[in-house]
Amino acid sequence: MSKRVSIHVVKNGDVWKNKKAGAERASSVHDTKSDALDRAKELAKSHPLGQVVVHGQDGKIQTEYTYRKDPFPPEG
Repeated sequence: MSKRVSIHVVKNGDVWKNKKAGAERASSVHDTKSDALDRAKELAKSHPLGQVVVHGQDGKIQTEYTYRKDPFPPEG
C-alpha cells in the first residue's frame, strides 16, 4: 500500500508556500493562497495517495483534502 504524501499550504512572510511533509524546502512559492492551493492539489493528485493540508495565516490547520483511496476512511 502506498504511503500518504501530504502537501502543506503555509504562509511565509508575504508569500504562500507548498511544502511536502518532512521536506526542508518548499515545492513551490506563490503570491496568493489561491494559487498555492491550486498547485498543492495538482501535486497531491500526482501521488497514489495524496493529501493537501491548508493552514491559515496564523498557522492553524483550516481544512484538509485527501485524493485517491484513503486507507482509513472515516465511518458514517
